[in-house]
Amino acid sequence: MSELVVGAGPLRIEDVVRVAHGERRVRVSSEPAFVERIARGAAVIERRLADNVPTYGVNTGFGASVKNTVATQQALTLATNLPRYHGCGVGPLLSEEESRAVMLVRLGSLAAGYSGVRPVLLENLAALLRAGVAAAIPSRGSVGASGDLTPLSYVAALLMGERTAWLEGKLVDAREALAHAGLAPLALWPKESLAIMNGTSIMAALSCLGFARAAQIARTAALLTATVLEAMGAQRAHFDARLFQAKPHAGQAECARWIREALGVEAIPEARGTRIQERYSIRCAPHVIGVLVDALSMCRPILEVELNGASDNPLIDPDTGDVLHGGNFYGGHVCMVADTLKTQLANVADLLDRQLVLLNDPVQNGGLPENLNMVRGAERYAHHGFKAMEITASALTAEALKLTMPASVFSRSTEGHNQDKVSMGSIAALDLQAVAELTESVTAVHLIACAQAVELRGLEHVSPRVAELFRNVRAHIEPTLGDRPMDADIVKARELVQRGLV
Repeated sequence: MSELVVGAGPLRIEDVVRVAHGERRVRVSSEPAFVERIARGAAVIERRLADNVPTYGVNTGFGASVKNTVATQQALTLATNLPRYHGCGVGPLLSEEESRAVMLVRLGSLAAGYSGVRPVLLENLAALLRAGVAAAIPSRGSVGASGDLTPLSYVAALLMGERTAWLEGKLVDAREALAHAGLAPLALWPKESLAIMNGTSIMAALSCLGFARAAQIARTAALLTATVLEAMGAQRAHFDARLFQAKPHAGQAECARWIREALGVEAIPEARGTRIQERYSIRCAPHVIGVLVDALSMCRPILEVELNGASDNPLIDPDTGDVLHGGNFYGGHVCMVADTLKTQLANVADLLDRQLVLLNDPVQNGGLPENLNMVRGAERYAHHGFKAMEITASALTAEALKLTMPASVFSRSTEGHNQDKVSMGSIAALDLQAVAELTESVTAVHLIACAQAVELRGLEHVSPRVAELFRNVRAHIEPTLGDRPMDADIVKARELVQRGLV
């Protein structure tokens, strides 16, 4: 297992994904300059508290209660109570993978050195990740500014030895999880619970995972488009490189190149035959998938700024000792990423759903049997092949499309009108994960149908790459020779899509 050293360099989306999947071991940089910088920030907080200098969330109340002065002797109680009163999350728990991503992203933000926390806090977060411990985080309860306060309170509570945690697929008491990691409960110092909670780490982490899923879906959708083309004997001329040089959006040109590679061609002859133009779901596939590809390119730098930036409040300048009160916890940029990607993913689901209809329709599928039915003879009309699979794909697509309403437009004032403009970034990120799952399921249904279509057409009529896809699917999923349940097949196919095994 490779090692990720937090504080030694910038985090990338792929780092978050690999740690979430348990593929990288995390430690905090031990470089003296890094450790000393973190410690200097914590020392600033200690001095200001000792000198009774007003500092938000250290010796004042939180949010609209900032006007309330907290006595120095109550500062530790204040820090302890913040995660406790935010223990009001609801909804399904984030998965272990999602929670690990959250904890890494929060660790990365704290490692920027502007949060005024002790080095031990970073070390304990890394130790939990190394031990396979993840906070049990309810998914709902954040408005995305002041950061993801309520869900991140479950990370702070775990460090304190409170609430529950994921350990090897089971929920256990937080103290048991800490003991498994070789840790004792940590008494959070003034500013530390606020630094953990007051940031964009839920929405950023979920958006990184959604980003990776979207990138995989884009490649798979291009391959399935090529497979539909081969199975139906459709025109290849729609993917001629010159078309995409004439309007050079990088994403659609890239997608067209993927399709040509899957077809095993580069120079494409002009369209011939009775039907010289295919339906839009084939002809315009690069133009649909390409928008997602371009969106991914646009969103990467935005997400990676968020991963490596300090997103809490106030920020501490460890060099000057200045305290900077601001709003870096606002998740507007991440919300835009999630809202954008979920919309483009849903459009790809819609594209694949339309292609599935073409495969099933004997008027449009180039001579394949109705509903890809393999049964012949008198019995054939008692079987309906992929008819219900088409309905399932349609339902999944509709649900994905329904979730594309931008979350950012639902800002509402809360917390005594202190948080009077909020990002709703976490809601957008949850939507992105949901749309990704729905689109993966549509892709899985389409993948099974494509394998059936290739089997009916014959391997001798398809490209080597499409034949390879067919063999990969058949290694896990049998052909549908007659009517039978295919729900288990969808689960297997979705795993192939998620793992990039097609």
